[in-house]
Amino acid sequence: MRILLVDDEKKITTVLKAYLQQEGFHVSTAINGLVALTMFKENPFDLLILDLMLPGISGTEICREIRKISSVPIIMLTAKVEEEDRINGLSIGADDYITKPFSPREVVARVRAVLRRTSIETAPLADVISYDNGLTIDNIQHEIRLHDQEISLTPTEFKVLGALAKHPGRVYSRGQLVEIVQGYDFDGDDRVIDAHIKKIRQKIEAIPSDPQIIMTVYGVGYKFNASAGG
Repeated sequence: MRILLVDDEKKITTVLKAYLQQEGFHVSTAINGLVALTMFKENPFDLLILDLMLPGISGTEICREIRKISSVPIIMLTAKVEEEDRINGLSIGADDYITKPFSPREVVARVRAVLRRTSIETAPLADVISYDNGLTIDNIQHEIRLHDQEISLTPTEFKVLGALAKHPGRVYSRGQLVEIVQGYDFDGDDRVIDAHIKKIRQKIEAIPSDPQIIMTVYGVGYKFNASAGG
């Protein structure tokens, strides 16, 4: 994964680059907006870490320019703490917002979370998917059918089931499912996912206490136990 780190404070770029490289990321740095835009247009990047207050072109303006040509994930860095600044940054297309001072480990965690979330969100969905367990998910009508019988799910339950079913066999942690359903800024208990899973099982499992469709992977999370095309 290639990351473009844009900040005019050399100490910050040096430290963050070292932490990110230690985690296996390839990191390029820029000290101002003009350099950053040139580098972005000439090289493929998977994520940008962008300081809001830059000499010349501001981070806000860079974000606007990049959003005209790319949906690459962007994490904004800023010394500003006002809610309005944060909302403005998110409204122009930033995917996350980190306030200085921060821990380099927090930045690494945020990078992984944003990459994970955006990769999940951008995976293509077929209009209607049928599985070999008799379940059919209609992503256009937002309907679930089990052996041709319609199953009534709440919007949140549909999101949870849809996320799991998008990649059968893939294990999702509670945190990943919370990000998909509630968004990154959800500050509640991720155990809320357990309650949604329980309700979904009551509706689609023949024996909810012995689930065969949504499986628990103990100590990790949940997975969808089926294959598409059935």
